[in-house]
Amino acid sequence: MKLGEILPLAGLRYGESCSDIYKSTSTMALTASELSPPSSEMSNHPNTATGSRVWLITGTSAGIGYATVNEVLAIGERVAAVTRSASSLASLTAVHDPSKLLVVEHDVSDTTKSADTLISRIVNHFGRLDVVVNNAGYGLSGVVEGTPDEAARAQFEVNFWAPVRISRAAVKYFRENNPPAQGGRILNISSCGGFMSNPTLAFYAASKFALDGFSEGLHKELDPKWNIKVIVVQPGGVRTLWSGSNMVTLPFPPAYADPEGIPTKFRQIPRGSHAIGDPNKVGRALITISTAENPPMRLPLGPDARFVIQSKLDQIKREFDQWEELGLSTAADDADPAFIEKLKGDHIAVTIR
Repeated sequence: MKLGEILPLAGLRYGESCSDIYKSTSTMALTASELSPPSSEMSNHPNTATGSRVWLITGTSAGIGYATVNEVLAIGERVAAVTRSASSLASLTAVHDPSKLLVVEHDVSDTTKSADTLISRIVNHFGRLDVVVNNAGYGLSGVVEGTPDEAARAQFEVNFWAPVRISRAAVKYFRENNPPAQGGRILNISSCGGFMSNPTLAFYAASKFALDGFSEGLHKELDPKWNIKVIVVQPGGVRTLWSGSNMVTLPFPPAYADPEGIPTKFRQIPRGSHAIGDPNKVGRALITISTAENPPMRLPLGPDARFVIQSKLDQIKREFDQWEELGLSTAADDADPAFIEKLKGDHIAVTIR
C-alpha cells in the first residue's frame, strides 16, 4: 500500500471531515501556488507590526482548528486558515472578508510544498505573522503487529514532520522579521496521548511523543532575547471528529481478535461525542496561552488530560524510586564523585529553561 493510499481510508483529510470536498468555493480561498509570486525561499518582509495579530492555523475544517479560527476572529485578530478543503470554511468566509480571514488550500503532508513559501505568502497578504498553531493531524488505531510500515510512516508525515517543517519556517520568519517585543508563538497540538501511550494507538502516540521531544529541543535552542516560544498543547478528549472520520482503523490480526482481549476492549471505550472537552474552550485557551509572557513548555487541557498526565508522573516516580539502586549501579568505579553536583549547577539550569 502506497503512502497516498493510507490516508484516504475512511475519507481521511488530515484532521478534517471526510464530508469535505477538495475544491475552492470562494475567492477568499487560495491554493499555495495562487498566493502572490511563487518563491522557493522565504523573503524578508519588513514587519511594521501594524494591525491586529495574525495567526496561521492548520487543520481548520473541523474540531479544534475550526473552533480556534472562529475564536480568534471573534476577538478581532486575523487568521490564515490552512486546510485541504476551502468549502469546509464556507460559513466563515461568508461573513469575514479577506482582510480578516484567508483560507489557503494546502496539504501539509506534501513534502514538495515549501513551508517557507507558505509563510511568506501569508505575510504578503497580511503584512505580519505572530502565532502558528500546528493542529492538523489524525489518529491511527491498530496493534503494532497489524500496522504496515506505510501506515505508520504516513502517520508520522502528518502528525510529526508537517509540524516540524512549519515550525522551522516559523522560527526563521519570527527571528528575521519580528522585533523582540513582538517575538512569536508556536503552539504544537499534541495530546495527553503524547505523554502516555495506550493499546492500539502505539504509532499515534509515538508521533506525538516525537512532536513533544522536537518541540522541547527547539524551544531550548532559541535565544531568549528573540522572544520566540514553543508550547506543546496536550488536550484530553475533545468533541471533534478524531475518533470518527479522522481515525484510520486497521483490522486486528487473528491473534489479537479475541472479543475479550485488551485491544478489542480498549477500542470499545466511548470517544468522540462522549468526550468532555469543548473545542471552542480549547480555542480560547490557545488564545490565552499565546499572550502569556512566560508560557509553560507543556499545557495539558482538560480534567482528563491532567488526570492522565498526573497518573503517569506518579507511576514514573514510583518506578524511579523502586529501581534507584540498580539505576545507580552502572557508574564506573573511577567516576568523578562531584559529577552529579556539577549537573546541578548553572549549566543544567540554562539547558532546561
